[in-house]
Amino acid sequence: MGKAMKIAIVDDEKDMRQSISQWLALSGYDTETFASAEEALGTLGADYPGIVISDIKMPGMDGIQLLRKLMGSDSALPVIMITGHGDVPMAVEAMRIGAFDFLEKPFNPDRMSDLAKKATNARRLTLDNRALRRELGDGTQMMRTQMMRKLIGTSPAMERLREDILDLGQADGHVLIDGETGTGKTLVAHALHAVGSRAGKKFVLISCAAMDEDTLIRRLFGPMMPDDTRLPAVEEARGGTLVLEDIEALSDTAQARLLTMINDQGTPPETRIVVICNLQDEGRTCEDALRPDLYYRLAALKITAPPLRNRGEDILTLFTALADQFSDEYGCDAPQVSAQEAAQLLQAPWPGNVRQLINLAERAVLQSRRGTGTIASLLMSDHDEMQPVMTTEGKPLKEYVEAFERMLIDNTMRRHRGSIASVMDELCLPRRTLNEKMAKYGLQRSDYL
Repeated sequence: MGKAMKIAIVDDEKDMRQSISQWLALSGYDTETFASAEEALGTLGADYPGIVISDIKMPGMDGIQLLRKLMGSDSALPVIMITGHGDVPMAVEAMRIGAFDFLEKPFNPDRMSDLAKKATNARRLTLDNRALRRELGDGTQMMRTQMMRKLIGTSPAMERLREDILDLGQADGHVLIDGETGTGKTLVAHALHAVGSRAGKKFVLISCAAMDEDTLIRRLFGPMMPDDTRLPAVEEARGGTLVLEDIEALSDTAQARLLTMINDQGTPPETRIVVICNLQDEGRTCEDALRPDLYYRLAALKITAPPLRNRGEDILTLFTALADQFSDEYGCDAPQVSAQEAAQLLQAPWPGNVRQLINLAERAVLQSRRGTGTIASLLMSDHDEMQPVMTTEGKPLKEYVEAFERMLIDNTMRRHRGSIASVMDELCLPRRTLNEKMAKYGLQRSDYL
């Protein structure tokens, strides 16, 4: 059985605590007893090396309240509840919240031993997996790093966005994310969860516009349909992050239920709620769509995803990364971008933002594989009135050409890991010219080794 797992026994009746403890000690378990839920909470928490057996009816904080607290700190902690005879509703409520199982008084000691064995085996597996992730390098940190790397770009707008995510990720308040269609608001929600203290907890995402009112209310708050094995979203996400996309589609009834749930959580909230609003394209705001008391609870913290047209050279960086990705997927070379096309990419209005750029990069790769068409033709089909070399800010083509040139040298240096000879050969540049351009654009060979 390996190292003995602990079993915390919580019961206000001394005789019951002792009898359970003695029986389980004979089975090789290391038991510890607590006369109240409040006392137990001082010891029980995330990564507790064992399981919990608790009575439901206790003075002060009862077993259901204790269960909610424990699930908030570690949703994978097995908790076995002891119920009185006929307390079926209490047992159902406990299972809905996340209890491992329940025992009905008077219970068979062998049944308790069997449940303890199953629960401790499950707990050992959970703790072993957590330890393994730590041994491989902090799994949470790895997830944070991977998620933040998806927020590609060095523009001031993206630097601010990353700073906002890191700052707000450490906070406990609910968050409102808004921005134009296709700006990556869902990715921002994932990043907020990944960089915060709830990174190891559940992340549940629900689209409020994808269901009719009755189905959405059941999915969020229950009761679930008999053939649905999932918990309601507010229970499934307990202790973690619940993301509600298209929050503007929430009906008045659902808004009232959500507000009640938020108020019942207290401060800091047990479950963090992140809402995504998609009204900016319509000239309306989330505040217009929600009842004021709910809006101000949800918008305690706010992040706006920047539009692509405000991200400058990020457009070229993103296009190159996406084209490389699609060329690998389709087994062909990535399309070559001319200086003129780079200028057009940079000055396009991008009403569909990053989502539109993804679609264009895929079409460009497929078009290149066939050996027909140009990136410029794809851009013109998307933007019939687009001017070829001038933006609304009046920037000349020269600035776009320089941005493209910097991106091209940067990408080539990265691909050849700083090999000057290889870069000179691929770009057909003499060494002196390459050195001058690298100095001009602030590129250093040491950054690519």
